[in-house]
Amino acid sequence: MISRRSMMVGAALGVAGCSAKVPQYKGPEVTRIQVFKGKRHMQLLHNNNLLKAYNFQLGFAPTGHKVREGDGRTPEGAYLIDRRNPYSRFHLSLGISYPNANDIAYARANGLDPGGDIFIHGTPSRAVGIPDWTWGCIAVQNNEMDEIYAMVKNGTKIFIYA
Repeated sequence: MISRRSMMVGAALGVAGCSAKVPQYKGPEVTRIQVFKGKRHMQLLHNNNLLKAYNFQLGFAPTGHKVREGDGRTPEGAYLIDRRNPYSRFHLSLGISYPNANDIAYARANGLDPGGDIFIHGTPSRAVGIPDWTWGCIAVQNNEMDEIYAMVKNGTKIFIYA
């Protein structure tokens, strides 16, 4: 029989093992993420200084602001990075705080479900080279997601522009 203590130690080692694959970042704090959907260009900034930039893929219907679940759009506006998933089926992922109160109010007023679970995440091998394949997320290459995951903390502001 496996003791509760053995399970706790095993779980702790599993988490430690997972975090070891993400490189450590010791540079300036990322204070802002800017996403330019039309250009498929994302910038990580420390105040007004560019730290890193990435290209990405979007949802299957990328034009316009996300208004309902399943529309294939990426939201536009000001949000926060609000969660991390080291076990994402898309390599690693950082959650975006969509829907906000305005998104929920708009969806309810129009009889819609605003959806959720919008992330910046990696790209599975089956999607490499496929343009705009997500359900509304921002997808980068896995090695880039390693960097982003290490650099960006929960609470970081993200501004998503058309």
